Amino acid sequence: MNQTPTLHNSAAKGDFARTVLMPGDPLRARFIAQTYLEKAQLVNDVRGIQGYTGEYKGKRVSVMASGMGIPTMGIYSYELFNFYGVEQIIRVGSAGAINQGLKLRDVVMGMSAYSNSAYGVQFGFQGNLAPCADFGLMMAAYQAAEKMNLTLKAGPVYSSDSFYDQSQMKPIDALENLGVLAVEMEAYGLYLNAARAGKKALALLTISDNPKTGESVTSQEARETFTQMMEIALEIA
Repeated sequence: MNQTPTLHNSAAKGDFARTVLMPGDPLRARFIAQTYLEKAQLVNDVRGIQGYTGEYKGKRVSVMASGMGIPTMGIYSYELFNFYGVEQIIRVGSAGAINQGLKLRDVVMGMSAYSNSAYGVQFGFQGNLAPCADFGLMMAAYQAAEKMNLTLKAGPVYSSDSFYDQSQMKPIDALENLGVLAVEMEAYGLYLNAARAGKKALALLTISDNPKTGESVTSQEARETFTQMMEIALEIA
């Protein structure tokens, strides 16, 4: 099935590059486009989910927001992979520290994603899924970070369906004991959609807060100063 534009995306076939950087925040998408891309053109603005295509160091690259949560990531990444011919999506998002060795602004690479979401049920496997990032993208990101003298911490992440978790038994302590680095809300859906489509995906995440200590950056800082993950993603696009 090939249907473009869609209800969620006004772009035409060919408007997106083979690689799309995907922050959650539409304003972060705009920041990346305006800061890093040459000849950036707005190709989608349905529901304010801004998508741009331009050039970075001579490479054609796109950036588009996903919104917050697995359901919206599920929609936009599915359409990009299956309708728009996108080959790889690199999530550039914020995350909360689960591993207490992480500091604000540290950059994490999600090797795999755990979740409390039921999103994976649709794929027909009755067990518990922990989808993984693409190995080639992980290696490229790690090597790019080394060349840029940046520290990139790799490990599993947790994609939660709840930002304000009201449960009595919060999972963060158990997940920290299992080596999970950080909590966010989209990587699980992205990795599953990439696996099903036979495409590539990677989540690069910057620590914006610590749920245990209450430390946090501002929303503007998260949008405009988390440049290390953006630059790593652009180098491997």
